[in-house]
Amino acid sequence: MELDKNTDKVLSVLEQNGYEAYMVGGCVRDRIMGREIHDTDITTNALPEQIMEAFSGYRIIPTGIRHGTVTVICGDVPYEITTYRIDGEYTDHRRPDSVEFTTDIADDLARRDFTVNAIAMDRHGNIVDPFGGREDIERKLIRCVGAPEQRFAEDALRIMRAIRFSSQLGFRIDVRTARAIYDMNSQLSNISRERIREELDKTICGRNAVEVLMEYSNVIISVIPEVKPCIGLDQRSPYHKYTVWEHMIRAMAAAPQEDLLLRRTLFFHDIGKPPCMKLDETGRGHFKQHDRVGAEMTEKIMKRLRYDKRTIADTVKLIAYHSKKLKNRTDVKKMLSVMGDKLFFKLMELKKCDNSAKNPFVADENHVFDSYMEMAREMIANNECRSIKGLAIKGTDLMALGLEGEEIGTILEEILQLVMEERLTNEKRALMKYIRQRCSR
Repeated sequence: MELDKNTDKVLSVLEQNGYEAYMVGGCVRDRIMGREIHDTDITTNALPEQIMEAFSGYRIIPTGIRHGTVTVICGDVPYEITTYRIDGEYTDHRRPDSVEFTTDIADDLARRDFTVNAIAMDRHGNIVDPFGGREDIERKLIRCVGAPEQRFAEDALRIMRAIRFSSQLGFRIDVRTARAIYDMNSQLSNISRERIREELDKTICGRNAVEVLMEYSNVIISVIPEVKPCIGLDQRSPYHKYTVWEHMIRAMAAAPQEDLLLRRTLFFHDIGKPPCMKLDETGRGHFKQHDRVGAEMTEKIMKRLRYDKRTIADTVKLIAYHSKKLKNRTDVKKMLSVMGDKLFFKLMELKKCDNSAKNPFVADENHVFDSYMEMAREMIANNECRSIKGLAIKGTDLMALGLEGEEIGTILEEILQLVMEERLTNEKRALMKYIRQRCSR
């Protein structure tokens, strides 16, 4: 895979000024694997001030001078260039308290998290790989550089990163590294919720997410303890063949990898089942109100993980309605009104994914959801009324009749329901006649 011109230029500038320069980390791993490359990090034996001098004609951002990092903008692309370094102690479990610059690339690679990320490559294709990263790529193995206990003690987020890489790349985790993950995952309590959230989102979108989340559920419990009652819980239902936890993640994996909202919603969608579970006289499980309870639980969890308000609102709304039954055209229109156009289609896809992780006969229902989506498209194309905004009358029309305050909102909502049920035509004369008759009772 040839270098793009900006990357080649940055490496060339450093070389022309007499310094070593290597691409390093994930970009080298992905290049070896033939995967798409998103960001390119560069390491060099040049000191920060020497980097800035070499790129004096470029836009420079002193990103982390204390830790040896300078960001150089080349062709509108930012490149983080970091001096070879040896890290000191990590008392905050995130960044080293101090760094020592070094002239040996092997010293720099020794401080990195996993062997597959501890490979360097220069612009000529020469590889520096002192820890067997290329071999681990071939073996499809995630293995810590050096002692995993030390790597995770430095930054416990590496525990989440290990399962994320396993999920994304389809690699298994080395036995010693896995043992340290099991033993040390409680240290994730030292990590900011924002960083946990980012790794979780990447993990659930991985191609190997089901296997990883099943094997390392204890890691998820350490950051989302509400998951624990779901693990191993037999649903005792003719519709279900998996435990609650396995159903949740298999339903999640049925969604496209790139659809983070849908995957995240499915990851949480049945989290309310354990507290709602009741057994009838035959021993069958029932989960009344689990959608509402699950929505409330998910909202608390997502706030704790510092998700933004819109993401929380959309996820919670989808969970709250994921078990709602639709029977006819009117129900479809009402659900469009409740969810909004975009979320309605997400809800139908969610229902299909949910069904795909149940007993096979349940998925026979999925064609019904396809028909509901087709109905919705027709309603949208025909601009059929599905919101108060779409009514042929406005609040000012009701004010002219002497109505005011909350009564206006109540009547408009009532009229909307009647219009969607096709018991009233959405014409101003008909609507005003209904309102006058209503108010004269």
